[in-house]
Amino acid sequence: MTPTYVSKLVRSDVHQASQRIAAYVHRTPVLTSSTLNDLVGLELYFKCENFQRSGAFKMRGATNAVLQLSKAERETGVVTHSSGNHGAALALAGSLSDVPVWVVVPEDAPSFKRQAIKRYGATLVNCGPTLEDREVVAQQVGCETGATFIPPYNDERIVAGQGTAALEFIETVADLDEVWVPIGGGGLASGCVVALQGSGVRVCGAEPELADDAYRSLALQTLQPALPPTTIADGLRTALGSITFGILSAYGLEIRLVSETAIVAAQKLIYERLKIVVEPSSTVPLAALLDRKLDQVGERTDGVSRVGVILTGGNLEFNSR
Repeated sequence: MTPTYVSKLVRSDVHQASQRIAAYVHRTPVLTSSTLNDLVGLELYFKCENFQRSGAFKMRGATNAVLQLSKAERETGVVTHSSGNHGAALALAGSLSDVPVWVVVPEDAPSFKRQAIKRYGATLVNCGPTLEDREVVAQQVGCETGATFIPPYNDERIVAGQGTAALEFIETVADLDEVWVPIGGGGLASGCVVALQGSGVRVCGAEPELADDAYRSLALQTLQPALPPTTIADGLRTALGSITFGILSAYGLEIRLVSETAIVAAQKLIYERLKIVVEPSSTVPLAALLDRKLDQVGERTDGVSRVGVILTGGNLEFNSR
């Protein structure tokens, strides 16, 4: 069994993060669709982090981390590894605070996400496709530059920042029963767990079948490595870290697995019914809810009726062909 990291984060930490980053991030809207409600048999509320600065929820955690750097750390800068969204968010957060940023990016990451990182002013460093590749190169960059490493998710500053999305959600929509999030490294899910402590709102996770390391980690109570990066949900190809594993394990997070076909179908539904663009990683929770609906026979008996879904990002490349 993997030794469990015991987090000291509490709900007040997320409230403090919310106040800290308020001037730097957007308060994102919540959308609904009667058609999607009918399909799932629930009242669904979609928090649109695809409208967040840098195009994803990652801006929250990155900003919270950068704003807590010491003077010396601000001068030497920061480094991270990312498939795109965290890197872009850290690049923008660094630019807004005059902090140099290096981002280690897999060579197979979408080109438009790589371009966004450069556009926000960061120095982009290439690496191989695996999580190990990312970590090795990020460590090398840190040694060469003196930059402080800011993880994409396995950091309490990041977790607290991501949790601000959940705080906003329950302030906007009263009496939610559940909040569903996609699971990659677990930063958003962990932040939601902390943010919703004592609220009565249950956090649920969804993960691609082709990237089910979090599901396996929590089932086996031992951290499992990420699978080869084959899922269309490129933002969910990473594995849990010690901090996120500790938080989600202690919480007993339920994770639902979904197929690639279901992810694409959910993305199409969101485009057709909500009229917005989201990336595949964002659609995994809706795919899971649609799948769970198929399991229900007759009327629901679990008392759940109002469900929130965090649409995590909208950084999708447009193909005119």
